[in-house]
Amino acid sequence: MRDSEHVQPFDLLIAGGGINGAGIARDAAGRGLRVLLCERDDLAAHTSSASTKLIHGGLRYLEHYAFRLVAKALRERELLLRAAPHIIWPLRFVMPHVDGLRPRWMIRAGLFLYDALGGCSSLPRSHVIRLDQHPAGESLNGSLKHGYAYSDCGVEDARLVVLNALDAAERGATIRPRTEVTGAERENPLWRVELRDSVSGRTETVRARALINATGPWVGKRLNGDATADQRRIRLVKGSHLVVPRIGRQSEAYILQNPDRRIVFVIPYEGDYSLVGTTEELYTDDPAAAHISEAETDYLLETLDRFFGAGLGRKDIVWTYSGVRPLVENQAANISAVSRDYQLTLEATGGAPLLTIYGGKITTFRRLAEDALSRIAPHLGAPDWRWTAATPLPGGDIPNADFDDWQRRVATRYRWLDAALCRRLCRAYGTRVHEILGTAAGAQDLGEAIAPSVFEAELRYLHDREWARCGEDVLWRRSKLGLHLSAAGRDAVNAWFEEKLSIVTA
Repeated sequence: MRDSEHVQPFDLLIAGGGINGAGIARDAAGRGLRVLLCERDDLAAHTSSASTKLIHGGLRYLEHYAFRLVAKALRERELLLRAAPHIIWPLRFVMPHVDGLRPRWMIRAGLFLYDALGGCSSLPRSHVIRLDQHPAGESLNGSLKHGYAYSDCGVEDARLVVLNALDAAERGATIRPRTEVTGAERENPLWRVELRDSVSGRTETVRARALINATGPWVGKRLNGDATADQRRIRLVKGSHLVVPRIGRQSEAYILQNPDRRIVFVIPYEGDYSLVGTTEELYTDDPAAAHISEAETDYLLETLDRFFGAGLGRKDIVWTYSGVRPLVENQAANISAVSRDYQLTLEATGGAPLLTIYGGKITTFRRLAEDALSRIAPHLGAPDWRWTAATPLPGGDIPNADFDDWQRRVATRYRWLDAALCRRLCRAYGTRVHEILGTAAGAQDLGEAIAPSVFEAELRYLHDREWARCGEDVLWRRSKLGLHLSAAGRDAVNAWFEEKLSIVTA
């Protein structure tokens, strides 16, 4: 074991490299704290890359009187849309009315309240539509005549995590993916934390003035010693999604009401596809092993058939993914009524403080980080300086947050760049795209074409700046190239990383 006790202690050690851990690391580093973020696997390897890819207020939460949560989420939606207009974009949703379920007056009232709670939003407000006279109705079952349109946002969820970690690193934080916290003990006035490299197995000891447990569904299992948490505070719920070829024209997203009163989203995804989800099932196994069940697959396909008559079967499914959400336990009999809000518990009576994160949703991560730092900053002598609301994420400093206009400028500068590739790179990296394209006068200046439209310059950037260490990190998290490349193309990306790492470790 390598003991790092000779090294100056960190102010804050964060266990968990999902959206909450990365958001807290960014906020803390910006306040001048010395931060270490550890994640057993890759950044966003689990729950934070398995969302429905939405930044939203949670329209359905109004049914459970979660007005405070919805208002908070809608305020965050507006802030995040300005902070990262490259990876967050407006989506228009259509909700068909289904006779015998929620009455029309209830939906109209809910949408009116949703708009009101959103305040002065930059997004269009809701309104009633006639599906038999609206383009969104062309793909739907002809018996559906009435509907409602409202606004929310889509997001590249895993990239949101990586960009928070990148900003944290650029502000001085140490980001350690593939590093597991295996134990933590108080040695007043510090934490003595045992770490293990998940790849090499090497261990070391570090010390920190404060510890944050942001391990999500593992909140009661990952840490031991003095840092144990109460697993009973959360209810683990698995949500599964499937991706199918694009349904109809589908320029809008759909929110579909099922007979069991649950809802399913159908969202335009990656140009050629539709993303369908999510399900809700209680889960008791290892969150890392979550996968879609036969019952979940049937449920989602039956929903599609009910509304679109799509006739899609298992053979049409392009990809599936599942994640486990740690919902704050409130003893509700109905999973849908379990709170999506978060709880923070601070334990400081035993010496070095421990803050434990229970629950949370991707939309409110920034506010969660602020609240976490407000709780723990006084114990570290740090200012309660709330700075993230007005600060763009890396690549998000696009003039007027106008992504389309900015992308046209990039296309004009790099006239040789294929239009589809230009859009993909601009969406992924925002203004940081110039760190990849630089002064390139043609594709030949981007290095070898590892796979179609995947050049060495991009993979080098992902390895050197964004902690990517294998093909999966790139194909299914930092991008969704895995959906677009052939098996041979995916193998080529994997092989590039294997060769790159063999050189680095030689």
